[in-house]
Amino acid sequence: MTLAIRFFLAAVLFLSSAGGLVVEIVAGRLIAPYVGMSLYTWTAIIAVVLAGLSVGHWIGGRMAGPEVDRTSGMRRLAIALALAGATSLLALLLLNDLAVGLLSSGLGQVTIVVLLATALFLLPSLFVGMVAPVVTKLAVDEAPERTGAILGQMYAIGTVGSIAGTLSAGYFFISWVGSAGTLIAVTLLYAVLALACALLAGRKAALIACVAMVGLSVPLAGTGIARGAFTSRCTVESDYFCIVIDDFAPYSGRPSKLMVLDNLVHSINDRDDPSLLYSPYIHFVDEYARRRFPLDVAGTELSAFFIGGGGYSLPRAWAATVPAARLVVAEIDPAVTVAARDHLWLDLSAPGLEIHHRDARALLQSLPKEPQFDVIFGDAFHDISVPTHLVSREFHGEVAARLRPDGFYVVNVVDGARNPRFLAALVHTLAQDFGDVAIWREAGEQTGVSPEGRITYEVVASASGAPVPAIHSAFGIRRTWQRIPIGDLMDPGSEPPVVLTDDFAPVDRLLSGVLFSAVSTE
Repeated sequence: MTLAIRFFLAAVLFLSSAGGLVVEIVAGRLIAPYVGMSLYTWTAIIAVVLAGLSVGHWIGGRMAGPEVDRTSGMRRLAIALALAGATSLLALLLLNDLAVGLLSSGLGQVTIVVLLATALFLLPSLFVGMVAPVVTKLAVDEAPERTGAILGQMYAIGTVGSIAGTLSAGYFFISWVGSAGTLIAVTLLYAVLALACALLAGRKAALIACVAMVGLSVPLAGTGIARGAFTSRCTVESDYFCIVIDDFAPYSGRPSKLMVLDNLVHSINDRDDPSLLYSPYIHFVDEYARRRFPLDVAGTELSAFFIGGGGYSLPRAWAATVPAARLVVAEIDPAVTVAARDHLWLDLSAPGLEIHHRDARALLQSLPKEPQFDVIFGDAFHDISVPTHLVSREFHGEVAARLRPDGFYVVNVVDGARNPRFLAALVHTLAQDFGDVAIWREAGEQTGVSPEGRITYEVVASASGAPVPAIHSAFGIRRTWQRIPIGDLMDPGSEPPVVLTDDFAPVDRLLSGVLFSAVSTE
């Protein structure tokens, strides 16, 4: 019996540790549609989960005193696991209301992320953290003469379980059943383990455990089903994003749909007119390109490289209006492409369209190092989540080497309306490799935006820039964009901008003014 009990205890530790790390991975995916993903988001989640585990370990140690025998230990394990399951399920019920309430509170984004992660995931981590000390104590009691060896084995089993949970969540379960389904699976796992421990504690304990779990799960499950808490808000949940497709027709008055990646509206496509570009920053790229190249002349050749596909608004537009164009798109997430095809009318067989599902930098570096593109468009930033390897001077050197002499590189940037330090650093970095770096902003976008608010800029880098101070749209929606000197945006005495490199790109620190400012709910 002793050997069987030791195997059982090892299994409980392995599976509960796996569940704890699955919850950590799922936490990031669950809150991403509300607050996006950034270094600050993952920092908050990891800190909250570790804090919960630490407090749980301390409490579990107090629960594993010398007086605890197998029966009482199993009973305490059952309680801890049942509470871990109940609070994991409760996180799904509270997620939407808490997130919406915090987003409308006027607090800064980092504060919201910390509060949201704490409210939802501290208790599940705390209760599962109570398991390891109790399990280890019971395992030592089974063979006290091998205390040191057993302690080492239990630490190793817990760590391997954590690794297994991390890998299974990241590579399998979220892709298969979504984040909500994965958290429900963890809840069921905890419930099964709790019932097994209760059975080993005796029939009375098992009966009490069954009644308690039914009493907890039925109202929680009923409430969750009634409120739709267990249904993912994602149209598609991929390995990279929560992809939401929504109908835009009520706003546009035309058959149209939008794509949201996590918390950011990425693309809006018109069904009948691919050249109608609703998103201002995508519209700007089209208008700017038409002023540099004769895209309206039949037979005009255009070669463009797109860093990020999303809803493929601009590739779709140019495929329809510039038949001789070569359009190379690097979209890291195949599910995004499928969603654009299925919902946003992307024609994958459009002439000249080449789609590669890989990292844009890796793809660009795999191409011959010679001028071959007229336009390189950086559209892989998601709100204030910025892939640092796409803003470094080393990457800009790769971009510059593949642009033709009259070509240009354009990237959209979200930063503060005043003192945008990341924008300044990006412009300064681009200036190391390009003769002209210009900042463009839609006229009127800054109206009504507080100094701490965020807006979207378009940064254009080329050998020589457009000499005009403003661009008025000639196609589609009537808009105007103004060229803004970086000095007009910076506060007096601002720190000099840094050159962003692969070794040093403090993007999150430079965006901290936006991250800690109040979140607008307008």
